[in-house]
Amino acid sequence: MRSLSDAKVGDTVTVVKLHGEGAVKRRIMDMGITRGVEIHIRKVAPLGDPMELNIRGYELSVRKADAQMIEINE
Repeated sequence: MRSLSDAKVGDTVTVVKLHGEGAVKRRIMDMGITRGVEIHIRKVAPLGDPMELNIRGYELSVRKADAQMIEINE
């Protein structure tokens, strides 16, 4: 399994599955991260947290802990 936190700057990936339960999973879905959506990794902070993503035409910053719950495909 490859998670969003493993992606490199400049990659465009597709969400395969969301892991996690309850409020955490709901919060990720409310941000627009759902199965099948394409995500472009724009920037990653020097220490790797947070990541700046481009999803559905808007920019979003995600913590690395949340990014690890998002399974991706190239």
